Amino acid sequence: MHACGHDAHTAILMATAEVLVGMKDKLPGTVKFIFQPAEEGPSLYAAFTGKIWGARAMIKDGALQDPKPDVVFGLHVGSGMPSGRIAYRAGAAMASADELRIKVTGRQGHAGYPWRSVDPVTTSAQIVLGLQTVVSRRTDLMKSPTVVSVTTINGGSRFNIVPETVEMTGTIRTYDAGIRAAVHRDIRQIAENIAASANAKAEVEIIELYDPLVNNDRVTARMVPVLERAADGDAVLNERSGASEDVSFFLNEVPGLYFYLGTVPRDQDVAKAAPNHSPNFFVDESALVVGVRALAMATVNYLAAAKTD
Repeated sequence: MHACGHDAHTAILMATAEVLVGMKDKLPGTVKFIFQPAEEGPSLYAAFTGKIWGARAMIKDGALQDPKPDVVFGLHVGSGMPSGRIAYRAGAAMASADELRIKVTGRQGHAGYPWRSVDPVTTSAQIVLGLQTVVSRRTDLMKSPTVVSVTTINGGSRFNIVPETVEMTGTIRTYDAGIRAAVHRDIRQIAENIAASANAKAEVEIIELYDPLVNNDRVTARMVPVLERAADGDAVLNERSGASEDVSFFLNEVPGLYFYLGTVPRDQDVAKAAPNHSPNFFVDESALVVGVRALAMATVNYLAAAKTD
């Protein structure tokens, strides 16, 4: 289940809009409220239609123009923290996400005479093992934590037939554009050359879905006291997240801050709370008030500071 809390996000932004519109005459600037459709568009849609969705589509349609914002703020609710707690991080806070597809083609044959075939199954197994060295031996982990995971393997139709093809999919996660490009090159080199060594062929396709989410250092530093006040002192430094977020494309265009808001009731054990995407995911609605305070206070603070700068 995709229970990601987007209904909570919409409710928070609607309430923030009501608060700020109510004090419109006192605001020294302009505020845009971005309600984003299709935040997690399927990669198949992009791969087979060449179209874009979510933030990139909104940017293309002019959401950040007339006027262009000076800063962008956003949040995401989460089950990893007590209700009302805010977590923030400057710099690369969330990973990029790329979909990996590898098709290995051999030559079909009878499994009793494997030397007459080119086995894409054993070749695929070697590719999966070889890809483990992308992170463990080729990537500078001092620059960026990196993940390369093969998560599906499909091939074959019968126990005594060596199949023609095997198809694999997986995900790639990085926090640095240079590392991301290098990982892509390494994956292609390893998969293609391992396949060639077995007289097979590997076709590698990498679909770039989301960029790393990078919070602006200056904006984050300025907003930390604001978040602490909004959360009644319960604002903490967050770990980097291996998840990805479409708002990364807005932050590529405009400096800003994207933070997390806890939703687990205070009388419950956070460690036992159902995670986002679980059908049992639960939002303590008292957290919504903190989210509204945080977005409204951040906006007012930024506009007031910009007026005096």
